[in-house]
Amino acid sequence: MNEKEVQSLIKLLDDPDVEISSHVEEKLLSIGNEVIGYLENAWSHSLDAMLQERIENLVHKIQFSNVKRELELWYISGSYDLLQGMLIINKYQYPDLDEQKIINQIEDIKRDIWMQLIYEMSAVEKVKIINHVIYETHGFSGNTSNHQDPQNSYLSQVLESRKGNQILLAVIYSIIAQKLDIPIYGVNLPQHFVLAYVDEEPAEHNINSENDFENRILFYINAFNKGFLFGRKDVDGFLKQLNLKPQHHFYEPCSNVEIIQRVLRNLISAYEKLSSVEKVAEVQEMLGIFPEPR
Repeated sequence: MNEKEVQSLIKLLDDPDVEISSHVEEKLLSIGNEVIGYLENAWSHSLDAMLQERIENLVHKIQFSNVKRELELWYISGSYDLLQGMLIINKYQYPDLDEQKIINQIEDIKRDIWMQLIYEMSAVEKVKIINHVIYETHGFSGNTSNHQDPQNSYLSQVLESRKGNQILLAVIYSIIAQKLDIPIYGVNLPQHFVLAYVDEEPAEHNINSENDFENRILFYINAFNKGFLFGRKDVDGFLKQLNLKPQHHFYEPCSNVEIIQRVLRNLISAYEKLSSVEKVAEVQEMLGIFPEPR
């Protein structure tokens, strides 16, 4: 479809006949990304508030469709890159996101940690360096005053404000650690999200053990509490407080998909508290791309 045809369609968006305007909208939606520039140009030249609103809604529908498609592709292609999954979610609220800026911010923190690491360091010593750089040098902290703010679930905003919820701080922490070949992974605890430092070279006699992976966890890390270290008994006590029976998946690292699911559920909860009905429905659509969590 050429430029004149697109512009002609846009002019029909404010047609009083609902059937015509709906047909036009469907046609523009089918064109996809290519039409966004034309729509934004029409919006800036229009003085009609109703037309502007229709254009805004149409642009959002196209961008939301893009996010769902990208998230589905990320999932079916193996969901190996957690950072990419987080960037896709970020584009739901910030469609013009500068991905390279985010990647550079992550790389800056990684470099600051790498410069202080020594090969012979123990696991605890490495974590102390990570904690110092993330919480002292770069000033990250848990957002305790406004924990339910949806901005706490968007990577770009957390990197800018240096404040986030439990899972976003843990995600940043684990992404950076894994880029440095330090085996720190997310653990999907009920009502909490923590990290586990995994011994990637288990003792030979444990290799065939049924609980081998669980036995290989050296310690846990609370990214929301400045990287505080704790052990399995602390997890036992936490589950006991919640009257929950211990299960393997409460102790072991979870998948990237489970992390993305948890981020999306946090967003749903945040938007429900703001009574943002449309956003709740859209994030639920995004969550529906994945299978039900265990």
